[in-house]
Amino acid sequence: MRIGLHCSIAGGLDGAAKAAVEAGANTLQIFSASPRMWRTKLPDPAQIKLLDTERQKHDLHPLVIHDSYLINLAAAPGEVREKSIDAFQGEIERALLIGAEYLVAHPGNYKGLSLEQGMLNVAEAIILASREVNSSRLTLLLENTAGAGAQLGGKLEELATIRDLVTPYLDISVGFCLDTCHCHVAGFDVASEEFICHADAVLGLKNAPIFHANDTKMALGSHLDRHANIGAGYIGLEGFRRLLNHPQLLDKAFICETPADQPGDEKRDVTALKELVSPRKHSTLKKSSRAGMKSGRKTHRST
Repeated sequence: MRIGLHCSIAGGLDGAAKAAVEAGANTLQIFSASPRMWRTKLPDPAQIKLLDTERQKHDLHPLVIHDSYLINLAAAPGEVREKSIDAFQGEIERALLIGAEYLVAHPGNYKGLSLEQGMLNVAEAIILASREVNSSRLTLLLENTAGAGAQLGGKLEELATIRDLVTPYLDISVGFCLDTCHCHVAGFDVASEEFICHADAVLGLKNAPIFHANDTKMALGSHLDRHANIGAGYIGLEGFRRLLNHPQLLDKAFICETPADQPGDEKRDVTALKELVSPRKHSTLKKSSRAGMKSGRKTHRST
């Protein structure tokens, strides 16, 4: 199964990969540039080559890039919107150069606008930023949010609407990333069968390859985005056990964005998730995948 964490690129792209391996991860997420600066530059080709070497050596797949905190694709016309579109185009360019499989984006904040206009703004911004992209190597993932104030993405239907709006105009795939903390504080009991059925009905779980595995310090429906270490919040170890072993989620990648307040926190969170995985269920999935390949039938990809 694919379990990983968000790693800093302060020590280089290959440094992020090495940090993931040290934590026991087999997938990772990074920022492709500083998430708090508009001005960025393209990654060094030598760094990209080193990253690719580490990924192949340690089977680090998939690679996920999270977009900048500054980007607001839902913003009204003006300087922030123009900068956001340019910055998101840069995110796509860097993701393709680095060889990432996924680029995760928050929909943004529609303050001062109607919900409908906010969603239209996001759709238009994505179309403008990716108008010259024709690639099957990268998938854009819209991430659900805590749904505070005018924040888009607290309701899964908003993400589905944005995807429906952009799909006819893009030559690049669009899917979803589900954050467990965001789900909980937005009002969903994320580890319940009811939520899994709701997410499948609204988004199609086949379109959500990545889960951000974050426990939460805040209560159900609080709309306060405060991540906690695995098992140290309201979702708890049992909640993550149900998620990791749910039959419809066995092929998902679970990536931690949990606090790293103490040395070893990253490894402890990755280890905690790995220890919750039932070997029997995942062994069954692998056998099913092999049987499907032998018979020529299409099956879920084992991770």
